[in-house]
Amino acid sequence: MTADFLIIGSGIAGLSLAIRAAEHGSVICLTKGDLLDSNTAWAQGGIAAVLPESLREAGDSCALHIADTLDAGAGLCHENVVRTIIEEGAATIDELVHYGVAFDAENDHFSLGKEGGHSKRRILHARDTTGREIAEALARTARNTPNLTILEDHFAIDLITTGKLGMVTDDRVLGAYVLNRKSGEVEIFRSDRVILATGGCGKVYLYTTNPDSATGDGVAMAWRAGASVANMEFIQFHPTCFYNPAANGAEARSFLVTEALRGEGAQLINQKGEDFVSQYDPRGSLAPRDIVARAIDHEIKRTGAPCVYLDVRHKPSGFMKERFPFIYQTLLRFGLDCEKDPIPVVPAAHYQCGGVVTDINGKTTLRGLYAVGEVACTGLHGANRLASNSLLEGNVLARRALQEMLAHLHPQRESEHFDIPTWEHGDTAAPDELVVIYHNWDEIRRLMWDYVSIVRTDNRLRRAATRLRNLKKEVREFYWGHRVNADILELRNLVTVASMIVDCAAKRKESRGLHYTTDHPKTKPSLAQDTRIRKF
Repeated sequence: MTADFLIIGSGIAGLSLAIRAAEHGSVICLTKGDLLDSNTAWAQGGIAAVLPESLREAGDSCALHIADTLDAGAGLCHENVVRTIIEEGAATIDELVHYGVAFDAENDHFSLGKEGGHSKRRILHARDTTGREIAEALARTARNTPNLTILEDHFAIDLITTGKLGMVTDDRVLGAYVLNRKSGEVEIFRSDRVILATGGCGKVYLYTTNPDSATGDGVAMAWRAGASVANMEFIQFHPTCFYNPAANGAEARSFLVTEALRGEGAQLINQKGEDFVSQYDPRGSLAPRDIVARAIDHEIKRTGAPCVYLDVRHKPSGFMKERFPFIYQTLLRFGLDCEKDPIPVVPAAHYQCGGVVTDINGKTTLRGLYAVGEVACTGLHGANRLASNSLLEGNVLARRALQEMLAHLHPQRESEHFDIPTWEHGDTAAPDELVVIYHNWDEIRRLMWDYVSIVRTDNRLRRAATRLRNLKKEVREFYWGHRVNADILELRNLVTVASMIVDCAAKRKESRGLHYTTDHPKTKPSLAQDTRIRKF
């Protein structure tokens, strides 16, 4: 299949770009699962934006939002990128409202929340299922958009480039090999404009708030194609993931308790009921996420307790049911009434602050390849993402990437002139070999949690690197020796992304933002630069 725009991913970045791009040519949007199976749909808190003066909190400004973002990013944010994205926040909200997103409002004004690291209330939300509201509105619009073809259950395997076809001149993207999960066949999709919007890589860790689809596919594909990747050591761990060893199922293990709860007055306490976070930062429970996650990790290790607690018992009766109905009802299903008992929480892998290197317009180092949303490293987040900046970035970059492509890429479909070989299948894997695949998946996630988590050491990183080298060999044998399926492809991408995280972490001989190592506990001003890697 051939299209003017090939978009891989269906979150806020992918769908908002797809809808706009369909006004300028044919668009194919691929998603490896269901259209709503994205990190966007799982986002609870909201989207940060400085609204026009009559609608914002008194005293707020783009300058304040920029300052908060730079402070959270621990010296690695690209200030020009931060300024551009934040100044386009109001336009993003207008666009989402146009698509039908119903943000909470009162008296004809948006209700604004506050989260960790923000000095003012500037988080727009739809109760505590903001991401789902945005994803559903975009999906409805996309399904009714002419010139836009949405293909679910289509798993992009690898990018097709002129370099991979043996050319030694200008390296550029020509499309992608894609697994049709229903037919089992690998299809060729041609396009001169390929946009990665595949989200993050939370499933590389044993405990994560991400959906099962977050296996780092886009970063792995871009790296294999030769695009630059940066800052993969900065994996954000959300401080408050629900902890209940008696609750079964994936939902219980990955259920996020939004930071917006702390913005409304919830307090983190230990088993004795003490506010322990204030010992680490005067902002207490509303300090940036890297600080809060490390405080919780230290408190758990210091006391030997399995978790800490989020306390909302001081709020008026009915508050949780009205403001956070999804969280309230979900906790009730797990046997916990949060108006009567504190919520047990632990940190869990949440957001990938690094990714495929792009400029402010989503352009990567490989001609014709763009990346938008969590898969991209624009310089907005630096060493630690400020809460609720991610949905904003995804929408802004989608808009800017489209403008860049229309202005600078050749309007003719040059990819049609290249002879692209069909995919060669290996043999079908035997059932006993599939067991090894599942074992490898589990081993990657456990070693990353044990060795490359919130607190790191040089020795742990060396151990992780040694085991990952062996795992990469095993995964490579499976990939080339057997017929590809979703399990093999995700395992291949997971081991690739895990290796990137370890390599970037080993290069950074300091502690900064989300990367904390006991062997190099100080932040070094001389190392205030991105950690870039590239496959040669």
